Amino acid sequence: MSATDDRATAFLALHQPGAGFVLPNAWDGGSARILEQVGFEAIATTSAGIAFSLGRADAHMEGAEMLDCIAAIVEAVDCPVTADLESGYGDTAEDVADTVAQAVGVGVVGCNLEDAIQPGELIPVAAGRERVEAARSSAPHGTFVLNARTDTYMAGHPDAFAETIRRAEQYVAAGADCIFVPGVSDADEIRRLTAEIDAPVNVVAGLVEPVLDATTLRELGVARISIGGTLTRAALTLVEKAGREMLEHGTFSFADGAISYGEFQQRFS
Repeated sequence: MSATDDRATAFLALHQPGAGFVLPNAWDGGSARILEQVGFEAIATTSAGIAFSLGRADAHMEGAEMLDCIAAIVEAVDCPVTADLESGYGDTAEDVADTVAQAVGVGVVGCNLEDAIQPGELIPVAAGRERVEAARSSAPHGTFVLNARTDTYMAGHPDAFAETIRRAEQYVAAGADCIFVPGVSDADEIRRLTAEIDAPVNVVAGLVEPVLDATTLRELGVARISIGGTLTRAALTLVEKAGREMLEHGTFSFADGAISYGEFQQRFS
Protein backbone atom coordinates (compact mmCIF):
# COMPACT_ATOMS: atom_id res chain seq x y z
CA MET A 1 0.00 0.00 0.00
CA SER A 2 1.11 3.56 -0.68
CA ALA A 3 1.44 6.18 2.04
CA THR A 4 -1.73 7.81 0.66
CA ASP A 5 -3.62 4.52 0.90
CA ASP A 6 -2.44 4.15 4.50
CA ARG A 7 -3.74 7.63 5.31
CA ALA A 8 -7.06 6.84 3.62
CA THR A 9 -7.41 3.64 5.66
CA ALA A 10 -6.65 5.52 8.87
CA PHE A 11 -9.12 8.24 7.94
CA LEU A 12 -11.92 5.81 7.11
CA ALA A 13 -11.37 4.02 10.42
CA LEU A 14 -12.38 7.22 12.24
CA HIS A 15 -15.88 6.98 10.76
CA GLN A 16 -17.57 4.80 13.35
CA PRO A 17 -21.27 5.44 14.06
CA GLY A 18 -21.48 7.56 17.17
CA ALA A 19 -17.73 8.26 17.20
CA GLY A 20 -18.40 11.90 16.40
CA PHE A 21 -14.81 12.73 15.57
CA VAL A 22 -14.29 16.45 14.99
CA LEU A 23 -12.91 17.25 11.55
CA PRO A 24 -11.77 20.89 11.33
CA ASN A 25 -11.82 22.69 7.99
CA ALA A 26 -8.66 24.55 6.93
CA TRP A 27 -8.49 27.21 4.24
CA ASP A 28 -4.73 27.39 3.61
CA GLY A 29 -1.46 25.74 4.54
CA GLY A 30 -0.94 27.83 7.65
CA SER A 31 -4.35 27.08 9.15
CA ALA A 32 -3.93 23.40 8.28
CA ARG A 33 -0.54 23.18 9.95
CA ILE A 34 -1.78 24.87 13.12
CA LEU A 35 -4.74 22.47 13.32
CA GLU A 36 -2.44 19.50 12.85
CA GLN A 37 -0.13 20.82 15.58
CA VAL A 38 -3.12 21.17 17.92
CA GLY A 39 -3.58 17.42 17.56
CA PHE A 40 -6.29 16.70 15.00
CA GLU A 41 -5.88 13.33 13.31
CA ALA A 42 -7.27 14.55 9.99
CA ILE A 43 -8.17 17.84 8.32
CA ALA A 44 -10.77 18.85 5.76
CA THR A 45 -10.67 21.77 3.38
CA THR A 46 -13.49 24.28 3.08
CA SER A 47 -14.53 25.66 -0.29
CA ALA A 48 -16.23 28.60 1.39
CA GLY A 49 -13.22 29.37 3.56
CA ILE A 50 -10.80 29.16 0.65
CA ALA A 51 -13.01 31.47 -1.41
CA PHE A 52 -13.42 33.94 1.46
CA SER A 53 -9.67 34.02 2.09
CA LEU A 54 -9.19 35.03 -1.56
CA GLY A 55 -11.84 37.73 -1.38
CA ARG A 56 -14.43 35.68 -3.29
CA ALA A 57 -17.93 34.49 -2.53
CA ASP A 58 -18.48 30.78 -1.97
CA ALA A 59 -19.15 28.73 -5.13
CA HIS A 60 -17.29 31.30 -7.27
CA MET A 61 -14.05 29.42 -7.96
CA GLU A 62 -13.05 27.22 -10.85
CA GLY A 63 -12.01 23.64 -10.19
CA ALA A 64 -8.39 24.09 -11.26
CA GLU A 65 -7.91 27.03 -8.92
CA MET A 66 -9.55 25.20 -6.03
CA LEU A 67 -7.38 22.13 -6.59
CA ASP A 68 -4.26 24.31 -6.45
CA CYS A 69 -5.37 25.61 -3.05
CA ILE A 70 -6.16 22.07 -1.86
CA ALA A 71 -2.73 20.86 -3.01
CA ALA A 72 -1.05 23.57 -0.91
CA ILE A 73 -2.96 22.37 2.16
CA VAL A 74 -1.99 18.73 1.54
CA GLU A 75 1.64 19.74 1.14
CA ALA A 76 1.66 21.63 4.44
CA VAL A 77 0.69 18.68 6.68
CA ASP A 78 1.39 15.00 7.26
CA CYS A 79 -2.09 13.97 8.41
CA PRO A 80 -4.89 12.83 6.08
CA VAL A 81 -6.66 15.63 4.17
CA THR A 82 -10.13 15.35 2.68
CA ALA A 83 -11.22 17.93 0.12
CA ASP A 84 -14.39 19.92 -0.36
CA LEU A 85 -14.93 19.52 -4.11
CA GLU A 86 -18.33 21.24 -4.08
CA SER A 87 -20.46 19.62 -6.83
CA GLY A 88 -17.47 18.29 -8.76
CA TYR A 89 -16.68 21.27 -11.02
CA GLY A 90 -18.50 20.18 -14.12
CA ASP A 91 -21.88 19.57 -15.69
CA THR A 92 -21.44 15.87 -16.36
CA ALA A 93 -20.58 12.73 -14.43
CA GLU A 94 -17.44 12.46 -16.54
CA ASP A 95 -16.40 15.91 -15.32
CA VAL A 96 -16.86 14.73 -11.74
CA ALA A 97 -14.74 11.63 -12.36
CA ASP A 98 -11.98 13.81 -13.81
CA THR A 99 -12.11 16.23 -10.85
CA VAL A 100 -11.85 13.39 -8.34
CA ALA A 101 -8.95 11.86 -10.29
CA GLN A 102 -7.14 15.19 -10.09
CA ALA A 103 -7.85 15.41 -6.36
CA VAL A 104 -6.37 11.95 -5.89
CA GLY A 105 -3.37 13.18 -7.82
CA VAL A 106 -2.67 16.01 -5.36
CA GLY A 107 -2.78 13.58 -2.42
CA VAL A 108 -6.15 13.97 -0.74
CA VAL A 109 -7.68 10.85 0.80
CA GLY A 110 -11.33 11.78 0.46
CA CYS A 111 -13.80 14.38 -0.73
CA ASN A 112 -17.24 15.87 -0.27
CA LEU A 113 -19.48 15.79 -3.33
CA GLU A 114 -22.68 17.86 -3.30
CA ASP A 115 -25.96 17.12 -5.06
CA ALA A 116 -26.76 20.78 -5.72
CA ILE A 117 -25.14 22.24 -8.85
CA GLN A 118 -26.44 25.68 -7.93
CA PRO A 119 -26.69 26.61 -4.23
CA GLY A 120 -30.08 25.57 -2.92
CA GLU A 121 -31.09 23.71 -6.11
CA LEU A 122 -31.08 19.92 -5.81
CA ILE A 123 -30.33 17.87 -8.90
CA PRO A 124 -32.51 14.81 -9.60
CA VAL A 125 -31.56 11.87 -7.41
CA ALA A 126 -30.67 9.73 -10.45
CA ALA A 127 -28.18 12.36 -11.57
CA GLY A 128 -26.80 12.56 -8.06
CA ARG A 129 -26.28 8.81 -7.99
CA GLU A 130 -24.57 8.90 -11.38
CA ARG A 131 -22.14 11.53 -10.13
CA VAL A 132 -21.34 9.52 -7.00
CA GLU A 133 -20.71 6.45 -9.17
CA ALA A 134 -18.40 8.51 -11.37
CA ALA A 135 -16.47 9.77 -8.34
CA ARG A 136 -16.14 6.22 -7.04
CA SER A 137 -14.82 5.03 -10.40
CA SER A 138 -11.87 7.41 -10.02
CA ALA A 139 -11.13 6.47 -6.41
CA PRO A 140 -11.73 2.84 -5.38
CA HIS A 141 -13.07 1.77 -2.00
CA GLY A 142 -10.35 1.65 0.63
CA THR A 143 -8.18 4.23 -1.09
CA PHE A 144 -10.47 7.25 -0.80
CA VAL A 145 -13.30 8.26 1.55
CA LEU A 146 -16.24 9.45 -0.53
CA ASN A 147 -18.56 11.69 1.49
CA ALA A 148 -21.78 12.19 -0.48
CA ARG A 149 -23.46 15.42 0.56
CA THR A 150 -27.16 15.99 0.13
CA ASP A 151 -28.53 19.52 0.41
CA THR A 152 -32.10 18.55 1.18
CA TYR A 153 -32.21 20.68 4.33
CA MET A 154 -30.16 23.52 2.86
CA ALA A 155 -32.55 23.69 -0.11
CA GLY A 156 -35.61 23.70 2.14
CA HIS A 157 -37.14 20.54 0.68
CA PRO A 158 -40.75 20.19 1.91
CA ASP A 159 -40.06 16.68 3.23
CA ALA A 160 -36.35 16.95 3.90
CA PHE A 161 -36.15 13.87 6.11
CA ALA A 162 -37.74 11.46 3.64
CA GLU A 163 -35.82 12.93 0.72
CA THR A 164 -32.56 12.68 2.64
CA ILE A 165 -33.15 8.99 3.32
CA ARG A 166 -34.08 8.37 -0.33
CA ARG A 167 -30.95 10.08 -1.59
CA ALA A 168 -28.72 8.50 1.05
CA GLU A 169 -29.85 5.03 -0.01
CA GLN A 170 -29.01 5.77 -3.63
CA TYR A 171 -25.63 7.33 -2.84
CA VAL A 172 -24.57 4.49 -0.56
CA ALA A 173 -25.58 2.00 -3.25
CA ALA A 174 -23.46 4.03 -5.70
CA GLY A 175 -20.39 3.68 -3.50
CA ALA A 176 -20.44 6.50 -0.94
CA ASP A 177 -18.62 5.76 2.32
CA CYS A 178 -20.36 8.48 4.32
CA ILE A 179 -23.45 10.70 3.98
CA PHE A 180 -23.13 14.41 4.71
CA VAL A 181 -26.31 16.26 5.73
CA PRO A 182 -25.64 19.98 6.29
CA GLY A 183 -28.32 22.34 7.57
CA VAL A 184 -29.97 20.00 10.07
CA SER A 185 -29.72 20.93 13.74
CA ASP A 186 -32.80 19.48 15.44
CA ALA A 187 -31.62 16.75 17.80
CA ASP A 188 -34.56 14.42 17.19
CA GLU A 189 -34.18 14.80 13.43
CA ILE A 190 -30.47 13.99 13.61
CA ARG A 191 -31.16 10.91 15.73
CA ARG A 192 -33.70 9.68 13.18
CA LEU A 193 -31.27 10.27 10.31
CA THR A 194 -28.42 8.36 11.91
CA ALA A 195 -30.79 5.49 12.72
CA GLU A 196 -32.17 5.25 9.17
CA ILE A 197 -29.05 5.88 7.06
CA ASP A 198 -27.00 2.74 6.54
CA ALA A 199 -23.66 4.56 6.57
CA PRO A 200 -21.72 6.94 8.81
CA VAL A 201 -23.39 10.36 8.97
CA ASN A 202 -21.55 13.69 8.81
CA VAL A 203 -23.14 16.88 10.13
CA VAL A 204 -21.68 20.36 10.22
CA ALA A 205 -21.51 22.40 13.42
CA GLY A 206 -21.77 26.18 13.42
CA LEU A 207 -23.78 26.54 10.21
CA VAL A 208 -27.30 26.80 11.61
CA GLU A 209 -28.85 27.32 15.03
CA PRO A 210 -28.89 25.74 17.52
CA VAL A 211 -25.24 24.73 17.51
CA LEU A 212 -25.06 21.32 19.18
CA ASP A 213 -21.81 20.36 20.88
CA ALA A 214 -19.77 17.29 19.99
CA THR A 215 -20.89 15.29 23.01
CA THR A 216 -24.53 15.77 22.08
CA LEU A 217 -23.91 14.90 18.43
CA ARG A 218 -22.10 11.70 19.43
CA GLU A 219 -25.07 10.70 21.59
CA LEU A 220 -27.27 11.22 18.53
CA GLY A 221 -25.18 8.73 16.55
CA VAL A 222 -23.19 11.15 14.39
CA ALA A 223 -19.93 9.70 13.09
CA ARG A 224 -18.24 12.81 11.72
CA ILE A 225 -18.52 16.46 12.79
CA SER A 226 -17.12 19.10 10.44
CA ILE A 227 -17.35 22.89 10.73
CA GLY A 228 -17.32 24.07 7.12
CA GLY A 229 -16.28 27.70 6.75
CA THR A 230 -17.04 28.58 10.37
CA LEU A 231 -13.42 28.74 11.53
CA THR A 232 -12.51 30.92 8.54
CA ARG A 233 -15.40 33.24 9.31
CA ALA A 234 -14.25 33.49 12.92
CA ALA A 235 -10.69 34.33 11.84
CA LEU A 236 -11.79 36.95 9.33
CA THR A 237 -14.18 38.42 11.90
CA LEU A 238 -11.12 38.95 14.11
CA VAL A 239 -9.42 40.75 11.22
CA GLU A 240 -12.42 43.05 10.88
CA LYS A 241 -12.55 43.76 14.60
CA ALA A 242 -8.81 44.45 14.68
CA GLY A 243 -9.14 46.76 11.70
CA ARG A 244 -11.90 48.74 13.35
CA GLU A 245 -9.89 49.00 16.57
CA MET A 246 -6.85 50.38 14.73
CA LEU A 247 -8.88 52.76 12.60
CA GLU A 248 -11.27 54.04 15.24
CA HIS A 249 -9.15 53.94 18.40
CA GLY A 250 -5.53 53.67 17.31
CA THR A 251 -4.98 50.78 19.71
CA PHE A 252 -3.69 47.26 19.18
CA SER A 253 -5.17 45.11 21.92
CA PHE A 254 -5.97 42.42 19.37
CA ALA A 255 -2.28 41.48 19.50
CA ASP A 256 -2.51 40.48 23.17
CA GLY A 257 -1.98 36.74 23.44
CA ALA A 258 -1.07 36.29 19.77
CA ILE A 259 1.48 33.59 18.95
CA SER A 260 4.82 35.32 18.56
CA TYR A 261 6.64 35.83 15.28
CA GLY A 262 9.51 33.67 16.50
CA GLU A 263 7.24 30.81 17.45
CA PHE A 264 5.55 30.88 14.06
CA GLN A 265 8.97 30.80 12.42
CA GLN A 266 9.89 27.76 14.48
CA ARG A 267 6.57 25.98 13.90
CA PHE A 268 6.58 26.54 10.16
CA SER A 269 10.26 25.93 9.45
